[in-house]
Amino acid sequence: MSRVLLKDVRPYGVGDPVDVLVDGEVIAEIGPGLESGPAADVDEIVHAGGAVALPGFVDLHTHLREPGREDAETVETGSTAAALGGYTAVFAMANTDPVADNAVIVEHVWRRGREVGLVDVHPVGAVTVGLKGEKLAELGTMRRSAAEVRVFSDDGHCVHDPLIMRRALEYTKSFGGVVAQHAEEPRLTVGAQAHEGANAARLGLAGWPAPAEEAIVARDCLLAGHTGGTLHICHVSTEGTAEILRWWKSRKADGRVSAEVTPHHLLLTDDRLETYDPVNKVNPPLRTEADVLALRRALADGTVDCVATDHAPHAAQDKDCEWSAAKPGMLGLQTALGIVVQTMVRTGLLDWRGVARVMSERPAEIAGLTGQGRPVAAGEPANLVLVDPDAEWTVRGAELASLGENSPFEGMRLPGRVVATLLRGKVTAHEGKVRR
Repeated sequence: MSRVLLKDVRPYGVGDPVDVLVDGEVIAEIGPGLESGPAADVDEIVHAGGAVALPGFVDLHTHLREPGREDAETVETGSTAAALGGYTAVFAMANTDPVADNAVIVEHVWRRGREVGLVDVHPVGAVTVGLKGEKLAELGTMRRSAAEVRVFSDDGHCVHDPLIMRRALEYTKSFGGVVAQHAEEPRLTVGAQAHEGANAARLGLAGWPAPAEEAIVARDCLLAGHTGGTLHICHVSTEGTAEILRWWKSRKADGRVSAEVTPHHLLLTDDRLETYDPVNKVNPPLRTEADVLALRRALADGTVDCVATDHAPHAAQDKDCEWSAAKPGMLGLQTALGIVVQTMVRTGLLDWRGVARVMSERPAEIAGLTGQGRPVAAGEPANLVLVDPDAEWTVRGAELASLGENSPFEGMRLPGRVVATLLRGKVTAHEGKVRR
């Protein structure tokens, strides 16, 4: 077991800098001047220069593409991006090839994550066989596998049949599982290419109406209440969805409902579509300025529980093509913090404790991770991220760790830089480089 001293950090950005002594996998002591006395016997000193110390970030929505599309991303490259972005745990979505709808595939992803060892990789199991929405997948078998799957999603596809969705909520309730829904009524989005509105009409792009998302969210909240199951809404994108969630949570009904918002839906609007650049194509689509501002408010007041990246790398040929043929998705793991700082912290909507809540604590609670999202305090697991709040950096897709380069933030100057990431006391990233 190694001992690491984090020199001059500010837990949650509050107060004067202190030192944090990490002994093995836990935080042993926090206080000023720990470089002397018993704490002097350490294996490494990380000079943080007043960096903000937070619990390591947890991403409920990551696409690692392995198995099947290792040309776009692998568990190793995605884990590298995650560690550099301050993450200590990520949830790998099921839309791989073959689909992660059985114990064999989820165990493969889980074992690859353990072999790489940079972040905890938790496979998400498919809700239905082959993501086809017709028959429940082997939910119980995946839960009982070595991967101990607890979150299930057909992300990329909506579980559109209400009976199948009801059965999934009922079944997962028996073992404390979570159904994460990609909310999209498919009959309303046939051929859709962009948010249905003035910009889509002017650009000649088939519209994706907001009610396609909102109708499924309302339906599934009611189903969660009826079954007592646990529902998580993926990548909330509209003001209407936020209002539905606010209404539902005010009822304090049976069933637990949580929701996530992506960094890109907190910052970008459908004005970006002017150039027809497929890097801006995403599912659900970029919406309006009114939606963006409503989502920020909803995240700040807890209506939307957390930030999840929906990190979706693609090979060059899948993005470097005409808009209609391009696959939807954007990189997110290394830019998420900067966008949250820009849209939520520098606007006064969140402080650093709020950042910990939406990027660490709530996602860990939703997923049932007992060792993640814990307080920065003595005796707690040493899953940590150190952030320089004043630093700024320029996004260059070619310099990011992911195999894909499809970042819509190319050339942007973002605030907040990850100084170091620690997973169970091990420094996994420091000053822009990972440690294996």
